[in-house]
Amino acid sequence: MAGGGRKSLTAKAIWRLAGIPWLAVMLLAGCSTSSQPGLSASDSGVATTGSAASPAEPAPARKSPVKVALLVPLSAHGAGGIIGKSLKQAAELAVFERDNPAVQLVVKDDRGTPDGARAAADEALRDGAAIILGPLFAKSVTAVAPLAKARGVPVVAFSNDRQVAGNGVYLLGFQPGPDVNRIVSFAAERGRKRFVALIPDDPFGRLAGAAFKDAVARAGGSIVATETYPMSANAVLEPLRKIATVIEASGEGEAPIDAMFLPGGQEHLELVGRLLPQANIDTSKVKILGTGGMDYPNAGRDQRLVGAWFPGPDPSGWTDFSQKFAKSYGQAPPRIAALAFDGMSLAVALAGGSGPATFTPQSLTRANGFSGIDGTFRLTPEGAIERGLAILEVQRFGPSLVEPAPAIAPAPQSGLSNPLSFN
Repeated sequence: MAGGGRKSLTAKAIWRLAGIPWLAVMLLAGCSTSSQPGLSASDSGVATTGSAASPAEPAPARKSPVKVALLVPLSAHGAGGIIGKSLKQAAELAVFERDNPAVQLVVKDDRGTPDGARAAADEALRDGAAIILGPLFAKSVTAVAPLAKARGVPVVAFSNDRQVAGNGVYLLGFQPGPDVNRIVSFAAERGRKRFVALIPDDPFGRLAGAAFKDAVARAGGSIVATETYPMSANAVLEPLRKIATVIEASGEGEAPIDAMFLPGGQEHLELVGRLLPQANIDTSKVKILGTGGMDYPNAGRDQRLVGAWFPGPDPSGWTDFSQKFAKSYGQAPPRIAALAFDGMSLAVALAGGSGPATFTPQSLTRANGFSGIDGTFRLTPEGAIERGLAILEVQRFGPSLVEPAPAIAPAPQSGLSNPLSFN
């Protein structure tokens, strides 16, 4: 991977003088500045916000822009590469919307591997990056963190694995603990306090299961039964039948089970949803509770999931963003693309000056947080993220809002009087 070289200012100015929006040029070029002559010297791409002087006039003298490195798995196989491309596109969209000439986006391909991430981070740091956005995968974050820490450069990663946070690493990803606590506490407030759970036997499931146990205890509820399952249709049927038997037996007593916790994403929920009819669980009486992974297209096409509750950001911000993304790139973004847009917007908003000191722990963890596509959020000194989460309900043609996201109370430290808005 080559590094260093000319910036894209002159080419950008030429297209603007021709009356062609620069973002449109990027779209025509396949949404990448890396392979077009004169546009970038990085194999992964460089984009600079703001307009440039005409080629016929000398450019005005100004400070060098703050470099924001984006590490994404552009060349990873399968879904990783697709997600990597969408993260890159979302960050580029933020660059051109924010239009801050003090910021330069430098995209590096981390190949979706720890070694690739380490190499990409090393190159970005040698190029003078003042902050790193990404990587996506937890193992890659772990590989990047020591390099960034040695240079005093913060990492704002897209992972949701709390174990990789801290020591200069901040996570934008939606984490299981807050998701689970929000949905359990809401269900308990609505009078549903006797729970069963069917939890995937994978790293996410183990985190969600531990958080579920703690959340139910805090809410004053009780867990009647918990079963785990591997990702196989044949293997999930027996645990589901055990849960169904417990639910049926409880209906004969004075304290019937009234909520069933089904954490996981689309692959988990589609697997379980197909088998719910065989289990004879009446979901009109036993409320299905999910995590943020329940927010996927066409979740409502499974009739047994219609009416389920899950936590997530208010959908209005995502709707606006996805429409802008589709208009710019010709396709709908995956849900995770919002993280790159918010991360880049955060970097642009904090780049009021020039140089690494812009992104201090104090500025990144400001008391009143930030406002992004997915609502208000705040980064904590420990590297976690606090979000205001709404409660949504699965409906046939998309989720509906049941309860708005609560405001995030200011942290006990000094900060600006109002959350910084990206809108």
